[in-house]
Amino acid sequence: MTEISGWLLIPFIIMLLAIAVAPLVASDFWEKNSNKLLFVLLLAIPTSIILMFNGLGKELIHQLCYDYVPFIILLCALFVVTGGIKLSINSVATPTVNTTILFLGYTLASFVGTTGAAMLLIRPLLEMNRDREHKMHTFFVFIALVANCGGILTPLGDPPLFLLYLRGAPFSWFLEMYPQWVALGAILLTGYYIYDSWRYHKCEAIGIRPHSHYDDEEGFTINVKGAKNFILLVGIVLCVAFLNPATIPAMGEHDAPIYIQFLREIALLAIIALSLKLTKRKVREENHFSWEPISEVAIIFIGIFVTMTPALLFLNANAEMFGLTEPREFFYATGTLSSFLDNAPTAVAFYTVAQGIATTGGELVAGVSPLILRAISMGAVYFGSMTYIGNGPNFMVKAIAEKEGVRMPSFFAYIALALVFLLPAYAAVEYFL
Repeated sequence: MTEISGWLLIPFIIMLLAIAVAPLVASDFWEKNSNKLLFVLLLAIPTSIILMFNGLGKELIHQLCYDYVPFIILLCALFVVTGGIKLSINSVATPTVNTTILFLGYTLASFVGTTGAAMLLIRPLLEMNRDREHKMHTFFVFIALVANCGGILTPLGDPPLFLLYLRGAPFSWFLEMYPQWVALGAILLTGYYIYDSWRYHKCEAIGIRPHSHYDDEEGFTINVKGAKNFILLVGIVLCVAFLNPATIPAMGEHDAPIYIQFLREIALLAIIALSLKLTKRKVREENHFSWEPISEVAIIFIGIFVTMTPALLFLNANAEMFGLTEPREFFYATGTLSSFLDNAPTAVAFYTVAQGIATTGGELVAGVSPLILRAISMGAVYFGSMTYIGNGPNFMVKAIAEKEGVRMPSFFAYIALALVFLLPAYAAVEYFL
């Protein structure tokens, strides 16, 4: 393998720093997708040329064709299909109802993706809590549970897991983290219910809780538009679960026809087309559906995947220099970087480090120890909620909530809340399970 010089990692570092810092210091420039595309091209094109001249063209092409293309098509499918479902929840926003919605989102996240679950439920939850005096904590926990932690059970749940799935982790293997999913959900939902109950009844007791605009006698009702998209969501799950080399060996053969190698992606594109065809335009308009968010993801991640190629090769060749050997070390190392960088490339980076560690005995999953792979998965998914920039849906939820009048924490205030309320829960789940 061609030796990778450390300086080839610079474009990747610049790319990740831009994702973390640009929204804070150059928000007007960074909010336009055209500007993001220009920035990405300025990094990706020179990096691609250098890789070609260094004999790494095949590695770059593999990274784009077999990682980026499946990754972005899956995200697009989840985005389009969930964007065609309009939920209206009619209920008073009591602690029990709010906790129920959070649990629903926590459960859905593994099967419709954290982005899909967050976009599906954020607007109904905002509408329900419109008259609540204190509600910021509800959307803080929503980011943690629905936009991040709930997606741990399947490759559909969160981008880092899908990338690990593409590297050989079986679809059903992620279900082995069910005990962690149950434990963390119980801790955070119980904590939320206790705090929200205190807030709700304290305000009610001193007479300042506004009456809900919903009729108490209506109880709890859910109205759904675009229900056909639920069938398409099942189709997405089936595509990812069964259209892969494990069940169709021909998909993994290098000389197989393109339509066989990319059978899953072709099926997902068909589902996207069906959703756009079958969903009434009015439903998407009511959901404020726009192509901007998925376009932003596509632009950012083409830059990440190109610049990440030499970084992954370097990490694989120099894995032992990091001194990581124990699952707990991988959990906190992956988590720390996932908090301030995007958690998808961070998970792949530490997976690559794990591949470079000599393993003696025991069954491997995707070429690494299952305990280490679990630590990487949990670290990436859980710690993605520690900052607004750890995972894509976080900023989306923040922006939507603020647009509806919710006063969300500032960047550093959010981190402080996460350190106090989220980190102990993550540490407890990792330590005891």
